Amino acid sequence: MLSLPASVRVFVARERVDFRKGIDGLYAIVRDHFREDALSGHLYLFFNKRRDRLKILVWDRNGFWLLLKRLESGTFEHVEGPSERVEIGRAQLAMLLDGIETKNTKLRKHFGREVRIRSRDGSERAATAP
Repeated sequence: MLSLPASVRVFVARERVDFRKGIDGLYAIVRDHFREDALSGHLYLFFNKRRDRLKILVWDRNGFWLLLKRLESGTFEHVEGPSERVEIGRAQLAMLLDGIETKNTKLRKHFGREVRIRSRDGSERAATAP
């Protein structure tokens, strides 16, 4: 299992990707379609047409990692969202990789979706909980 710090964000491509693409092709999708910096250290997930394979692209200080997971049976859950890419939390990533259907899961009341952080100068900003 992947162990990720809270600073790492996880983005999922909603549309299928040609799985002949390697690091350079997926990097181009992140840069041109998502308008994200692939060198940020965030995770970018891509599915094939049958949704039985998943590629994860991530930058690690001096090079890219390209991870591939192939399911022997079944498919990965489709991630819903308003744009070409959807941000998910680390817990949802773990459930996705383990085959847990997230549409039927819900967060308990003691988990906040948004946290307000007050700085020393008195200004506030919202931070989304993972």
